[in-house]
Amino acid sequence: MADDRPEFDPVPLETACEWTADDVRDPAQWTERLSPAEIKELAAAVAHARKKSDDFLQIGKADFPLPTLGPRLKAIEAELINGRGFVLIRGLPRQWWSNDDMCLAYWGIGAHLGKPWPQNAKGHVLGDVTDQGKQPGDPTARGNELGQIGLDFHCDGSDLVGLLCLQTGVSGGLSAVCNSVALHNRLVRERPDLAAELYRPQPYDYRGEQAPGKPGWYPMAVFTRHGERLFIRLIRSYILASQRHADAPRLTEAAIEALTWMQAQAESGAYSVVMDFQPGDMQFINNFHVLHGRTPYVDDRAAGKVRHLKRLWLETEVLTERPEQFRNRMGSHWARKVSISRLDAVQ
Repeated sequence: MADDRPEFDPVPLETACEWTADDVRDPAQWTERLSPAEIKELAAAVAHARKKSDDFLQIGKADFPLPTLGPRLKAIEAELINGRGFVLIRGLPRQWWSNDDMCLAYWGIGAHLGKPWPQNAKGHVLGDVTDQGKQPGDPTARGNELGQIGLDFHCDGSDLVGLLCLQTGVSGGLSAVCNSVALHNRLVRERPDLAAELYRPQPYDYRGEQAPGKPGWYPMAVFTRHGERLFIRLIRSYILASQRHADAPRLTEAAIEALTWMQAQAESGAYSVVMDFQPGDMQFINNFHVLHGRTPYVDDRAAGKVRHLKRLWLETEVLTERPEQFRNRMGSHWARKVSISRLDAVQ
């Protein structure tokens, strides 16, 4: 890919946000358990929101009062942006609540963490991560639509990504998170030439969801510095898939080597931790500092054991400034008609 940037020397950034697997080995460090009083408060907020509307799109932060849990969520939001970058919130009573109540509680918690962001060309602001019949070889398939296979470490297209577990499969489907700040800083220290390559724009496959008449790929750097903050967008599979478009720039040898290095280090286990979702668990991740992936899993639809997560993309209030390419897409063709995805979870 043509070099359209001046040569520069990248430097380590946000070192306070670096961590290794050893640093986060204890789940108690990153698990926030809801108290009985907070669960009662959530139930009251769900009932309050329903009095306004059955349409989630009409429910905002003000319609979902959390006088006790709300301040705790603000502290979690600050930690997500300026600290460890991921959290598991445990305790929603899945066994007692309907799918709709679970989703509304999740939507309300999300409203306290940020503003919703469209996730695809359908305008979904509350999406589904479950087997939707797409095959890995389908050039339009996105990770949330693929069932049972594992997913490489990557990040999504928003400040925060949230996942709510409605249902687990028969086995597998562990969620893995990896500290991309530590990977960036190590690459800068050991191979600044490769780090510099990832500061240059790389082509990403749109997966067929580009605006009408537009190219099937878009340019974006893996690493971006904005002031003293680090922003990362890494979806290695989409970068490699961009090469199916004849008009997409060809990847350089340095870019391929750098992407391979990032993937190998992410998979090494030195900078990652794995967690096993339980129904009712909510995971929130800072996309700019933490990569996420999953292990393969097994479903049994006949037995009602189908892995099903709900997904939120959120714009946090903690980040008051961000590069243009990392701003909310509410002005894009993805947001012309926002909607809630309502795939039924298997009971």
